[in-house]
Amino acid sequence: MNDSIIHKINTLGGVTDAVNPDKTFTENWQSIRFNNYLYDKDWDVYGIDEFYRNHAALYKENNEKFYNDLTEHYFSLHDRAYGQYFFKDWMFTPFKPGSEDYEELEGLVEENELKKTVEGKEMDFVCIFYSYGYPDHYFVCTTDPDQSNPAVYGTDHEVYFDEIENEGSLVEFLDRFMTKEEFREVVKEYLQGKLGG
Repeated sequence: MNDSIIHKINTLGGVTDAVNPDKTFTENWQSIRFNNYLYDKDWDVYGIDEFYRNHAALYKENNEKFYNDLTEHYFSLHDRAYGQYFFKDWMFTPFKPGSEDYEELEGLVEENELKKTVEGKEMDFVCIFYSYGYPDHYFVCTTDPDQSNPAVYGTDHEVYFDEIENEGSLVEFLDRFMTKEEFREVVKEYLQGKLGG
């Protein structure tokens, strides 16, 4: 895992203290922790109107505290569906004999077909994120030739691994997410536009 990925994960709120250059990508990914969800840069301000209605008095009395509270709420492990991405670290090994997932894709997806899209010796995967959008699962092949910045693949539960798209390298994929500061600016622009100032 390269330094720019580690830096980006830290910027997005991830804890990478246990990442070690002697570990595989999968071992490093499974050692990362997030105490918050992520929002992509195309996020559509889900729930902001409701949050404003519930905290309109605070918005008028202490604008700074309103935005701090809103940001902390969205970047917590809440149970609201706001269009966020969820950090994941579970393995999916449908072609590995004896594994929990072995033959899960039997009759649906052939390993050789998958290899036309996915780079790697074995088609073993680690799920890195889940979302409410399409596609809703994002994976990295554990045997990707570039362990420092592997490719990310997106697939959806409706067409699980039957349709799979290369989403770019991990560093490119992580660039789609907003920092807390970027998130706050998007919300501020939205509310100021809506409320006229």
